[in-house]
This record gives sequence, structure tokens and C-alpha cells, in this order.
Amino acid sequence: MSELGLSGAADWTIWEGAQHHGHVIVTKDEDFDRLSVLHGPPPKIIWIRAGNSSTKDIIGVLRARQAEIATFVADPEAAFLALA
Repeated sequence: MSELGLSGAADWTIWEGAQHHGHVIVTKDEDFDRLSVLHGPPPKIIWIRAGNSSTKDIIGVLRARQAEIATFVADPEAAFLALA
């Protein structure tokens, strides 16, 4: 969210920014799961549940699951995707 000037912003501010700009939130923060349950999409949430992982490891997860992520993003009914 740094491109939107939201780096370090509160979760709700990030949520609203992603909603307004049509972005998908990719996060390790469980709070976005709660926001997704309470408010539904948009925005869509991809929750990385990889524990204490390096950026390189997270990129690896995202690349390995690229097809699943693309299907999730394209599905108008999907709101939340957890990746481990």
C-alpha cells in the first residue's frame, strides 16, 4: 500500500484504500480476516499463513500458487483466500 501512501496506516484505512482502488490485500495480518468476515468484499483478502517467513519464502508461496490466486481474484463471489 506504499504506492497509495498507506504504508504503516491503520487496518481500516488500508481496507478502505484497497476497496476504493480495486486492489486485493495480501497480508500476514489476521485482522484482515476479521474485517473480511464482518464486511465482505471488496476488497478481496489473501492471507499468508506461513508463520515467521522471509520475503523470499512468501514470494515463493505466491508464485507456486499463482493459478489458484488468479482463479480467486477472477471469482466475483470469492472474498478470502488463505495460503499456507
